[in-house]
Order: sequence, then C-alpha cells, then structure tokens
Amino acid sequence: MSGFKKASAEKILKLTKLPPRSGDYVWDGKDEADRPLTRDEMRKGIEEVKRGRGRPVGSGNKEQVAIRFDRDVLDAFRAHGPGWQTRMNNALRDWLKRHSPAKL
Repeated sequence: MSGFKKASAEKILKLTKLPPRSGDYVWDGKDEADRPLTRDEMRKGIEEVKRGRGRPVGSGNKEQVAIRFDRDVLDAFRAHGPGWQTRMNNALRDWLKRHSPAKL
C-alpha cells in the first residue's frame, strides 16, 4: 500500500469515529433511505425484533406426554417433512370425531 493510500485510509477511519461538528447527524432530506429513525420507529423495530425471537407462543391447549408409536407409523408421518407432529395430532383429532375411545 502506498503512503498516500495508507494516509487516506487512516484519515477516513479517524473521521468516521468522530461525530459531526454540529453534533447529531443532519438529514439533507433528499434520500429517504438515509433518514434517521424517529424514537417511535426505533421502539417499534426493537419490539418487533424481540417478538421474533424464541419459540412461538403456543395455544396453551397442548400437554407434553411420553408415548410410544410403532416405527412404521412414525416413519409414515415423518416422511412428509416438518410438521409431522401436527399432522399426527390432526389425524388423531379426526379419528376422535368418528370414534369413541371409551368403547375400545
């Protein structure tokens, strides 16, 4: 790297670390993409990011249990990819509409 390029790069880095002389960034009003966010826009953005993290909120109607199924039954549901547990739940719910577990 030549001395000129190195000096320019160092000067640019130094200037980017310093705030503008006027203090805050002043938007020139030309490019909407350069406009700083308002406090409300920032709060909404932060809330949206926080909401998007972690596991989705469940229905509150589910209960975790330990149950054993035959391998071929599991393979059949898993063969169609993600969501196999939901599909299995729906199949059992459909079965209950036509059958009574008390009669088994």
